[in-house]
Amino acid sequence: MPELPEVEVTRQGISPYLLDQQVTNFIVRNPNLRWPVPDVAANIIGHTIRSIKRRAKYLLLETDAGTAIIHLGMSGSLRVLAANTPVEKHDHIDLVMANGRALRLNDPRRFGAWLWSELPDGHHPVLAKLGPEPLSPEFTADYLFNALKGKSKAIKLALMDNHIVVGVGNIYANEALFAAGIHPQAAAGNITLPKLKQLTECVKTILANAIKQGGTTLKDFTNAEGKPGYFAQELQVYGRGNQACKQCGLLLTEIKLGQRATVFCRHCQP
Repeated sequence: MPELPEVEVTRQGISPYLLDQQVTNFIVRNPNLRWPVPDVAANIIGHTIRSIKRRAKYLLLETDAGTAIIHLGMSGSLRVLAANTPVEKHDHIDLVMANGRALRLNDPRRFGAWLWSELPDGHHPVLAKLGPEPLSPEFTADYLFNALKGKSKAIKLALMDNHIVVGVGNIYANEALFAAGIHPQAAAGNITLPKLKQLTECVKTILANAIKQGGTTLKDFTNAEGKPGYFAQELQVYGRGNQACKQCGLLLTEIKLGQRATVFCRHCQP
C-alpha cells in the first residue's frame, strides 16, 4: 500500500501538469472502487484546478466548484499521460485537462477511491476524524502523551491509528520505533514523555527523508509506470525478520501485530 511519503511524492509529481489547468472531461470506465465513484462530470468540467493538497493518504484536487478526493488504496497509482494514450487494464478514471494531458487512475484491486465534496476545504466524512499530520507542528510529544494517556493498546498500533496521527503506515512505524528504541508491543499509555519526544522526532525525520529521496529520484511523473514505489532507503528492520540487527548484531524478531508484519530487536528495543 502506498504510504504517506509515496502519496506526497505523487502530489509533488502530478502538480506541475495539473495546477491552473481547466478540466475538459471526466471519464469513469469503472465506478466500482472502494466506494462508488460519483457522477460529477457536470460539476467539474470547465473548472480549473486551483490547488493540489494531501491530507493523510488522500489527495485533494481543489476547484472553484468543489474538491476531488483521491485515495490510492492497496495498489492504485496515478499517471499523467497524453489524453489519447491507449487505455490499459485497470485504468478506471481519466481527468482530462485543457493542455492535452490526463490524470489517469489505475487500480487493479479497486480498493482506492475517487470522491467529491462541495464543502469548503474539501471537508468530507472520510476526512472528518483524522488526527494531525506527522510532519506538522501539531504533532508533538506533549500532544502524543495526552492522546495516549490511559491507553493499553500497543504503541505500534496507536502510531498507525489515523485518529491519533495520520499517515504513519506499517513500514515507517516499524522504522520509527526501532530508531527510538521502543518495543512495538509496549503499552502506549506507559511510554514516558522523553521517549515520546524521541519517537515524534524519529517519525518526522524518517518520513521527511523518505519524501526527500522520492522527490530527488522521481524525475518524471509522466513515465509509463507512474509508481514512485518505496524509496531506495536502507531500512533498518522492516522486511528483515530473522536477519542480524544492524546496531547490535542479534537476530531481529518478526511477529504479527494487528495482522501486520512487525519486526524489532529485543536488545535495542527493550
